[in-house]
Amino acid sequence: QVQLVESGGGVVQAGGSLRLSCAASGQTFSRYSVGWFRQVPGKEREFVAAMSWVGSGSSYTDSVKGRFTISRDNAKNTVSLQMTSLKPEDTAIYYCAATSRAVASKFVGDYNYWGQGTQVTVSS
Repeated sequence: QVQLVESGGGVVQAGGSLRLSCAASGQTFSRYSVGWFRQVPGKEREFVAAMSWVGSGSSYTDSVKGRFTISRDNAKNTVSLQMTSLKPEDTAIYYCAATSRAVASKFVGDYNYWGQGTQVTVSS
């Protein structure tokens, strides 16, 4: 079992930055690939970024490439999402997720563990 708790959400003006953090507890976190997803009311949860535990390769959805950066600190059992140049369309609830898969996935169904989410609101 892995427990995930997100933090760092808030309200920011367009063009601003936020850093989301996800604290993990439970089993050896370093052996889990991690991902960030987001969801707007009435829409499906969508992939944002992910990092594999093998090789630490990362991937991003096209709309955030060059603006968001995923990172992890296995010693502290945390994963972060640095978000810059934020846009109003980035407004959503952001979720941290973990999977035992060696290579991170962009599919919601591939993740076993989820945090409760943190709200990010970008005002224009």
